[in-house]
Amino acid sequence: MSKEILINSGIREVRAAVLTGGNISEIFIERANKKSAAGNIYKGKVVKVLPGMQSAFVEIGLQRAAFLHIADIYTGSSDDISYEENIQDDDSEESENYDKENNETRVNEEIHSEQHYAPIAEILTEGQEIIVQVAKDAIAAKGARLTTHLTIPGRYLVLMPGYEHIGVSRKIENETERERLKDILIKLRPEGMGLIARTVSDGLSLEELAADLEYIKGVWAGVEAVTHSSTAPFLLYEDHNLIYKILRDVVTADTSRILIDNKADYEKMQEFFINHLSNLDLKIEYYQGDEPLFDLYNVEIEVNRLLDKKVWLRSGGSIVIDQAEALTVIDVNTGKYVGRHNFDDTILKTNLEASKEIAHQLKMRNIGGIIIVDFIDMERLEDREKVLTTLEQYLKEDRAKTSVVNISPLGLVEITRKRVRDSVTRIISEPCPYCEGRGVIKSKITVCYEIMRQLTQLAAHHKGANILIEANVDVANLILEHERESIDNMENQYGVHIEIQQNNSGIFERYKLKITGYKH
Repeated sequence: MSKEILINSGIREVRAAVLTGGNISEIFIERANKKSAAGNIYKGKVVKVLPGMQSAFVEIGLQRAAFLHIADIYTGSSDDISYEENIQDDDSEESENYDKENNETRVNEEIHSEQHYAPIAEILTEGQEIIVQVAKDAIAAKGARLTTHLTIPGRYLVLMPGYEHIGVSRKIENETERERLKDILIKLRPEGMGLIARTVSDGLSLEELAADLEYIKGVWAGVEAVTHSSTAPFLLYEDHNLIYKILRDVVTADTSRILIDNKADYEKMQEFFINHLSNLDLKIEYYQGDEPLFDLYNVEIEVNRLLDKKVWLRSGGSIVIDQAEALTVIDVNTGKYVGRHNFDDTILKTNLEASKEIAHQLKMRNIGGIIIVDFIDMERLEDREKVLTTLEQYLKEDRAKTSVVNISPLGLVEITRKRVRDSVTRIISEPCPYCEGRGVIKSKITVCYEIMRQLTQLAAHHKGANILIEANVDVANLILEHERESIDNMENQYGVHIEIQQNNSGIFERYKLKITGYKH
């Protein structure tokens, strides 16, 4: 299906939207004040080793010390292959890894579950300098996740300094092509390094892959050149900005056009295209229209919709997306859809439609980590299997690595999706200052009763005092209307004088009780 990419490039923000078949399928946002560190390579200093957690904190120059787990430390063992975790382009994370010696296929998750690691205190010491790469950006309260399994992604290949292994993207399914690429990688692989063929390398010649390898070898040579002369913390290599990442990681053979509204960036993209993408039938155009580019293609509307918890389905059903720090929960509802035939068919149709929308929303919002989907309960086993198959099929279109756990009789499905950067929703929003991110606030009547309890205590301990209550207009009116008798009784019992004033706060929970003096 034909793909177009729209890029809105400003001074401090760059936004990109991918249109697949005319519909928006992905949105990317990068801001100057919060650039992604994922893919950057640093010389860091170990500031704390935690033997009980088999982890360490490393200072690399970010706001918070970054986190390094023992599983992400390369010790030179032939079995120590966990570099998939760090490859920043999503399709090469799907690669299979072939051991040079015995050609065995190794899966990262199996290695992690079976391997017994040496105590981290035997590998790292506080104050030690170490070369690391950011595998995951700092997200919420968590610092960045580090690895020593370094990777340098190019357009077609990924270079892995220090590992004598080769791999081919799993998204290249043709076995003949996989073997051809593997043979090329064996010929090209530099001594003491590994290579992965990315999905876009499908069908390319040895010469084209060799040219890409020369480029990324030059990048690695630059890293090595400054490594010994620098003092930690120091940035050794900074991954490309969003515009170049789009060209490197998102553009594929079916991308027909890129439309960008910044002339300087347009000229840079043209230069990159000539040097690295000239084999593609791709047009890069400079947009000069009066209407903003994202408005013209209705992208702005879609960006704003990413903040909505409820997403309506075409049938009238809906999904509700709740993002928490540890996981995301998605609930499927029939909503307005009542069906035409029978109850089971109505539920099945809603769940099938929700499967497509869930896969779309995960990609659009860049939601990662653990996702729990609560589908509507299905009695028939074949219906549950059909919904699960449909969900898996749509998730295959996602560049990010995903895995799905079987659907339960209650309709629960667990999905894990590779998370390297913050979700788009978190990038464009911040916790509500009123509810402090809870999503709810106390009701007027709850605040009213809270004030009355505190007022009783204050009056009992300060007999004869003048007490002022400052509260939101709705809360103040509620006290005057419903608690007038209680206030009169309190004034008579404790000899206090109580005054109620309305403040300018629009928040129910903001109020004050204070002593303003004593009656004479």
